[in-house]
Amino acid sequence: MEVLKQRILQEGVVVSDQVLKLDALLNHQVDPELTMEMGREFAGRFVEAGITRVVTVESSGIAVAFATALVMNVPLVFARRKKTLLADPDALCERVPSFTKGIVTDIMLSRQFISPDDKILFIDDIIANGDAARGLIKIIQRSGAELVGLGVVVEKSFQAGARTIREQGIRLESLVRIRSLSEGTIVFDE
Repeated sequence: MEVLKQRILQEGVVVSDQVLKLDALLNHQVDPELTMEMGREFAGRFVEAGITRVVTVESSGIAVAFATALVMNVPLVFARRKKTLLADPDALCERVPSFTKGIVTDIMLSRQFISPDDKILFIDDIIANGDAARGLIKIIQRSGAELVGLGVVVEKSFQAGARTIREQGIRLESLVRIRSLSEGTIVFDE
């Protein structure tokens, strides 16, 4: 997506050779028009798959997952990172490390909102090491639902996350692939 690449170049902040801050686009502020365009792109790539639900992990993936679900006319379900007093005690749960937060968290998905009859499209904002993605994939698999694919806004291809998921035979579609952040410069894969 050329428009997304341009916006990343204009508004992304390279924090280190491993970290790209996209607060102006994905993680703090959301551009509704761009977000809808990303949702249409994901919906188009998976239109033939018979998706019944879009799933994501709170919170940065919610906007793009919502746009995708809206275009596909299916429900959006998001896995929570924090247990609340009203949390489903029988929720599917997986413990995952967070690359950007530097901590281990639990992600939870209520069994009420996913079933073995579902065909799931998992949408996420950024994939680096892929720990959270692998955690949600395990939850989806334990639910008995079919994971049709994973759509990622930004893939950091110099980190192992996307590769390890593709090696599991899971279809992974990225809108933008970043090859390097070294020396403060964003270099995209072609």
